[in-house]
Amino acid sequence: MADDRPRRKRTPRTGTVLRTTRVTPHLVRVVLGGEGLAGFAPEHTDSYVKLLFAPAGASYTAPFDVEDVQARLPREQWPVTRTYTVRSWDAGRGELTLDVVLHGDEGVAGPWAAAARPGETLQMFGPGGAWSPAADADWHLLVGDETALPAIAATLESLPAGARAEVFVEVAGPEEEQDLAVAPGVRVTWVHRGAAAGVALVAAVCGADLPDGDVHAFVHGEAGAVRELRRFLRTGLGVPRDRMSVSGYWRLGRTEDGWQAEKREWNAAVEAEDAGLGVA
Repeated sequence: MADDRPRRKRTPRTGTVLRTTRVTPHLVRVVLGGEGLAGFAPEHTDSYVKLLFAPAGASYTAPFDVEDVQARLPREQWPVTRTYTVRSWDAGRGELTLDVVLHGDEGVAGPWAAAARPGETLQMFGPGGAWSPAADADWHLLVGDETALPAIAATLESLPAGARAEVFVEVAGPEEEQDLAVAPGVRVTWVHRGAAAGVALVAAVCGADLPDGDVHAFVHGEAGAVRELRRFLRTGLGVPRDRMSVSGYWRLGRTEDGWQAEKREWNAAVEAEDAGLGVA
């Protein structure tokens, strides 16, 4: 039966660029503030925002009414959406920090972040999010690439004293490694990317000497690698579905728009694989 209920209109918010910092050669940290962030309250360590970028030469600037733009203008003039994890939110200062990976002149968000100047306005939806580390887990497994690193870093900062965690992060090379909050009981393994994204990461995790006990896992990054790691968690470690957050943040050869359009089908295939493996 069709759902005839009207869609709830999402209300965007705005952030004003306060400052930017080049954290590594290919990562820019953007700090946003301003009245448009009033009431911003992320609830999870994987909280995210969906940034809205007007295309080059657009007749409108932030803030704008998304539905009005889509009603009046052809699709090629609609804003594009890019999803970014909240690196941190300072409620006292009203500052939202986002880490943006640069791929040269490619993409939308990267070139914007590289050129962003204080005073610029950025429009967004959010925050969303659904995952935080379970307090009752014996240990935590955090795995990802640069796209998952903000959530991993935020998780490490939120773990209680004495928590045990195994962390695997794939980056281009040693110059892209970051300082993380590594408490006793936390082991971080930096994996340097080879010819194909995710291959070295999968090998590092599957070949590691991991602890026994109840694990709560967070595995996000390139979709192909994530799927292999999910299979390892389910069949190799016997991790129940409700004790892991596993998702492809991106996929080789796809823009975010293209990946989001096919992600539902990808998720269905993963669930079907579970059934075929006979795991609950």
